[in-house]
Formats: sequence, C-alpha cells, structure tokens
Amino acid sequence: MSRTPTQDNSTDGVAAVERALAIIGAVAQRTDPITLADLSRATGFYKSTLLRLIASLEKAALVVRRADGRYALGPYAHQLGRAYEATYRLTETILPLLQGLVDKGTESASFHVYHDGQSRVCVLRVDSHHSTLDRIRVGDLLPLDKGAAGRLITAYLIDGQAPAQAGLVLTSMGERDPNCAAVASPVFGPDDDICGAISLSGPKERFSPAAVKKMSKLAQEAAASATQALGGRWPSGR
Repeated sequence: MSRTPTQDNSTDGVAAVERALAIIGAVAQRTDPITLADLSRATGFYKSTLLRLIASLEKAALVVRRADGRYALGPYAHQLGRAYEATYRLTETILPLLQGLVDKGTESASFHVYHDGQSRVCVLRVDSHHSTLDRIRVGDLLPLDKGAAGRLITAYLIDGQAPAQAGLVLTSMGERDPNCAAVASPVFGPDDDICGAISLSGPKERFSPAAVKKMSKLAQEAAASATQALGGRWPSGR
C-alpha cells in the first residue's frame, strides 16, 4: 500500500531537519569558517543539497555566508548558546571549579555534556600547567562510549543507572586515545539528572595510582560543588 502525501511530506520534513542539524553541527565543530567543499565532505551531502538547506539556515540566522564564501555560525546560533549557558549557568558555576582543580596541580580540566547518540561535546576547558597536554578543545566532539566522561554520561543518561550502579567517579586508561587517560565525576542538575561530567585528562604516563587517587577525590569534590550550585543534589552514602 502506498503512503499518503501527508506521510511523505512528514517524512521529508524530518529528513530535512536532520540534514540541517548535521550542517549546523559540522559548522559548529570548526574553530574557523568552513568552505562548501569541506562542508560537503564533513556531512556527505551534495553541494546542491547543502546550498538549498543553507539558504533556509541563513534566513533563520543560524548560519551566515562570509564575504570569502565560507560559512560560520550565525547570530541566532550564538543567541541559543547564550540562552543555554544562562539556563544552566555553566560558565559562571563550573569554570572557576575547573580552574581551581588545575591550580591544585591536576591534569587539564574539562566539562563534557551529551551531544547525540554517539558523542559528547566539551563545553568548558582549562589546560593544566604541565608542558605536555592531551589535545582537547572547547567544541570538540568525543565518543560517548569511550573515556571516563563519556561512560559516565552513558551510564546515567542513556542507561538510566543509579549512582550505586554507575558510581561517582570513573577512570579510563587509553580508551579514546592510547596515550591518554582521564578521571571523571558526574554533575547533576535540579531534577537530579546528570547534566554533564567534570573530567581531568592528560598523558597516560602521569596517571600513577597515587595521582589517580588524588584526582578522583578532587574531581568528586568539584562535581559535588557544581551540583549544589546548579540546584542539584549530590548522592549521599558513597
């Protein structure tokens, strides 16, 4: 039985939205404007498809075309980012905690949140005082199923595990990058759902048992402070 025009239009509409979001995601991942050719390679879409969808994104001020022909996020995208940040007060609340961790001699401190079914995104980052660092920057997309922060977000948000199951600190050794390691602790929001994870990451060679023990304690303390500041409740009894 053939589908009705209404169903076809609905399906086409959903596909168009998904393609548009893929374009925004590809533009957002770049720290500099992106060319149409690079955008095509990043999304797998034909240039003709990109141009058609970008026209709509430009009207909504989500994407802008620069004078040199490259594309960047538009003012409305930045407005959404400010609204998100205001809602969760992430920078005001968490960035000083990350700086405090680094000032205590930890590895680089980051805050990661859920992005999609396959990835998390680094939204805040303070580099450590060490001469060698892991290569993570704000805006980077990282695997959701690898790394301490990713596995914590998966456990709480995707699998719906309780703190007794998921734990309040995880350590990863060479999961995402064979040369890097991380310690992470979850941050909870007002509804007691996880809103992200604080991660301390760097070269694996510096993650000795003593260093892991120290950073695990500091990460949990920072995550508990962030949870309280965001109106959440830190799990007790662990």
